[in-house]
Amino acid sequence: MAAAISIRGVVKRYGDITAVDGLDLEVPEGRCIGLLGPNGAGKSTTMRLLTAQSIADEGELVVLGSRLPEESKASRAVMGVVPQLDNLDTTLTVEQNLIVASFLYRVARTDRKEAIERAVRVARLGDRRDTKVDELSGGMRRRLLIARALVHQPRLILLDEPTVGLDPQVRQELWALIDLLRSEGVSILMSTHYIEEAERLCDRVTIMSHGSAVAEGTPAELIAEHAGGEALEVYGPPARLEEIERESASKGLRTRRTGTSIAILGPNGDAPDGERRPANLEDVFVLLTGEEIA
Repeated sequence: MAAAISIRGVVKRYGDITAVDGLDLEVPEGRCIGLLGPNGAGKSTTMRLLTAQSIADEGELVVLGSRLPEESKASRAVMGVVPQLDNLDTTLTVEQNLIVASFLYRVARTDRKEAIERAVRVARLGDRRDTKVDELSGGMRRRLLIARALVHQPRLILLDEPTVGLDPQVRQELWALIDLLRSEGVSILMSTHYIEEAERLCDRVTIMSHGSAVAEGTPAELIAEHAGGEALEVYGPPARLEEIERESASKGLRTRRTGTSIAILGPNGDAPDGERRPANLEDVFVLLTGEEIA
């Protein structure tokens, strides 16, 4: 399968800080790939590199057959970008923002009206097309950001933390929109720090920590490989949990502490009584990064 994005050995430094450190990443055409990691893992820097807002110090980036940064203009022409920070023009209406985008992406005059209509329809903003942006809810503004990225019918969409700060109901609405794009064959690279978002939307997930990819695979593959597919959740006072941690470590069992409980991951044999459950992607995330999801 051809790759919409190919990243090989990419490094990006800011002074003494290495934001991206030897990253390898591939996004096959027509697939949704998730970058999962805590704040500071290098997800947004990776997005900036792919849009040539930042230039890599080392490594190779190819987007839709165009090598970056030399051919970034060609890649941007067939790519849609939904930034983490809202940069809509609040003095304009929904439709006016899309008209501006259609000019910037050089949509042909004969196709412009149809392109805007399609973007409005996909984002379900038809009844708000004449509403100024500063009168829209947070969820509607996010939908407009996605609509703006779709106005030129791109082959690839970059979504940088697309649902950050939104309530669960609005997040579900945006998930449905992203699902629709994937079903239409659009390639998607999405950064997120929401576990359920990665599990729900992504064909494959790359977990990042400190600028590097520490694991890659489908959610099911990652769970089986790193968490053994099952967990035993044991509750108790701190002293008891510490004792269980020591006992588990002595037996070579992996554990994850969560508040008033500890999860013993993988085959746990004669482990203490507790509540058995399937292991999940959050278990994997904590094991590999040492950080809880925000």
